[in-house]
Amino acid sequence: MNNLPQTTQRRLQRIPQIPSVWEGDRRSVAGLRGRISGNPNQEECIIWVDGSQGVVRAMDVAPCDAGPEVVVRTLLRAIETPHSPAQPARPQKIVVRSRELQFFLRGALQTLDISIDYAPDLPLIDQLFRSFEAVEDTRPPALPGYYEPLLTQAAHDVAKAAPWDILADYDIISLEFNRWGIDTLYCCVMGMSGEEYGLILYRSLESLKQFRQAAIHETSGHDLEQAFLAQDCWFLNFEFAEDLDEDEYDFHEADGPGELTLPRYGSIHPYEGIRPFLDEEEAKIVYYGIQAFLRFFERNKLSLSEEVIDKIQKNHRFTDMSEKGEPKMINLKVSTLPELTAELLEGLEAEEDEDNKLKFPLGDDLIPENSFLSLGIMPWNTLEQLQHNPKTYYPSHQATPKGEGMPVVVVQTSRPKAKQMIQTLQEAGNLQGVCFNPGEDPWEELMYDLGILQTGDNSLFIFGEFMQNDPEHQQARKKWDQRCQQTGGYCGLVVAMGVTGSSRGNPTLKDMLAVFEAQYLEPKTLAMGILQLMPESEFD
Repeated sequence: MNNLPQTTQRRLQRIPQIPSVWEGDRRSVAGLRGRISGNPNQEECIIWVDGSQGVVRAMDVAPCDAGPEVVVRTLLRAIETPHSPAQPARPQKIVVRSRELQFFLRGALQTLDISIDYAPDLPLIDQLFRSFEAVEDTRPPALPGYYEPLLTQAAHDVAKAAPWDILADYDIISLEFNRWGIDTLYCCVMGMSGEEYGLILYRSLESLKQFRQAAIHETSGHDLEQAFLAQDCWFLNFEFAEDLDEDEYDFHEADGPGELTLPRYGSIHPYEGIRPFLDEEEAKIVYYGIQAFLRFFERNKLSLSEEVIDKIQKNHRFTDMSEKGEPKMINLKVSTLPELTAELLEGLEAEEDEDNKLKFPLGDDLIPENSFLSLGIMPWNTLEQLQHNPKTYYPSHQATPKGEGMPVVVVQTSRPKAKQMIQTLQEAGNLQGVCFNPGEDPWEELMYDLGILQTGDNSLFIFGEFMQNDPEHQQARKKWDQRCQQTGGYCGLVVAMGVTGSSRGNPTLKDMLAVFEAQYLEPKTLAMGILQLMPESEFD
């Protein structure tokens, strides 16, 4: 077990100690139905409660297979940066209900003068989790009884049809009801970008347009969140579970194409926010809307696969058996909206043109925002599979297999942004080299490793800024350098999609859209010296 750094020990020892007893535990969040986490079957809640003051000082969620270190991390936050209204403090005693955790904490906290005791029951935490479960029990069901099996099957039918393989989120399909107080719904398919999968049924065209405009122009997380909550729609959302190897550096194809997991229905409205359930009237509308969309999609798949989708309009009839008495016939008109699609595409292209106006000698606009970036290694047999995959762009430098695999920089983003990045590299002559050049911030007195990509036309792009004194980066750089030596200087760049899906951080073969082989470059090759971070005001 690693002890706390001496500097951390001294910092914690300076925090005042109070005469209180804290309870700490880790418990499965499965009973909370995902209220704390979106994946309740594989995660635990780490919680620290001040028994004297009756307040939760810190709470976190971690994988079930995480070691006891996560409990210590949450405890240190409870000491230094507790939830309000608690103040930073060290307890006199800690009580846990696990002997193993008790012994671990005794070793980890031995310099902090905190007594670590064991008790088979933790009354405060037990009461807290009972209150969580009581709240869950009072919540309405996600779907009404009659429509629950129908909508569950509809979700599986959508997943099986996989409309996101053909329709982008700007290919809007209108569903004309003219009944139940609904005129027209506008169906938007999510999933082609590899971020979220499902369907959105907008209750007004104005809401659809407003959200897309906000998503294009707003840059701050707060503004995007407000735009998201201002939508007026129903939604079906789900993800795909992949059988992934969790090794940080290896990448393996999943055993199958993926299995549907966590289908969710709900509503978003500016006054309600996100509501994770549907009442019976809403369930009926959503069900027949999805059925009409699926029938339209399956019967017009070839036409919908065209680069430019023409006007298609069909009527689909259904029999409503939900009410007592004679069955009622329902007729829905389903149509493509080519003019709306063109309008939405025009807005996207205008934004892309605006983004491309400013160019600098050392570009920082190649890597898309909110990408997942990592250094790793890809086995040679995996590279061979990708090289022969017609869906993967693979310009080769004729790297000879040496060592355990090729060291790679992995950039995982959404599908449209990945394709744009690949196109930019293609137009620049593909990738020539990868370099880590020293950089500094003279005002903060910090040293960096700047990850730089050199393209075939000798353009230079920053792909990452890494703190030189970060232990994780030091370890990753050490492995990177060793592996580049083993390969004779060959390395690569992997561009993948799926940044917000279940494969985030571990892209599968089908997520990898391009592999660029390159040469590892020493900083002296670029002859740029130590690059200095300059204040933004000098560029205004």
